[in-house]
Amino acid sequence: MSKVCEISGKRVMFGNNVSHALNRTKRRFDANIIKKRFFIPEEGKWITLTVSTATLKTINRKGISAVLKEARAKGTYKG
Repeated sequence: MSKVCEISGKRVMFGNNVSHALNRTKRRFDANIIKKRFFIPEEGKWITLTVSTATLKTINRKGISAVLKEARAKGTYKG
């Protein structure tokens, strides 16, 4: 499973570990991604999305239908 949110497009970022002596080594900042099922009442079906936890909070606040409508308008979700 790739670490990309299907709604917001959040993905892995890269940076450096910096020691006290200012030595730098590469590291990854993984997005907090979970796999979640949602029921869409308008279509009467379940969908499974990989979403970030920040997007999950937005879905809880606005509703899945509104979030999918915005994502389709932006072009980030093609389901």
